[in-house]
Amino acid sequence: MSVIDLKAIEQLYEDDYTLWLEKTANILRTGDLSQLDIIHLVEELETLGSEQRRKVESYLRQLLKHLLLYQYWSLPECKNHWAMEIENFRAELKRLLRSRTLYNYLISVKDEVYTEAVRQAKKKSELKCFPETCPYTIEQILDLDFYPELN
Repeated sequence: MSVIDLKAIEQLYEDDYTLWLEKTANILRTGDLSQLDIIHLVEELETLGSEQRRKVESYLRQLLKHLLLYQYWSLPECKNHWAMEIENFRAELKRLLRSRTLYNYLISVKDEVYTEAVRQAKKKSELKCFPETCPYTIEQILDLDFYPELN
């Protein structure tokens, strides 16, 4: 591919992202790496990794918040709702945590994310009784059958 064609594919990234993705995938399939828009491809790969880490944080935050609400907010009509939310967020995390890298990332951000979950749980419930440090182990957080005892 000539320099003009490479410039065209680089411009395609700005003009029609979906078509750029299709053309990039085809270029990779054919193995003609000289045609690749390397700068944008690297940018997209980095973005994908960041998105996966953000998803882990988001699902973990929601899971922790709902574990806290399940344990401390004693409205019987809410327990089933909290339990379903817990189940949904665990399922989403389970898919992501097939990656050992993302599992290790979850471990590294658990305490920081827990602090955010407590803040959100306080706003949702107006309760102030949540522990300052995470009372759940990683194993409990991810255990499909674990529900904290009611306080």
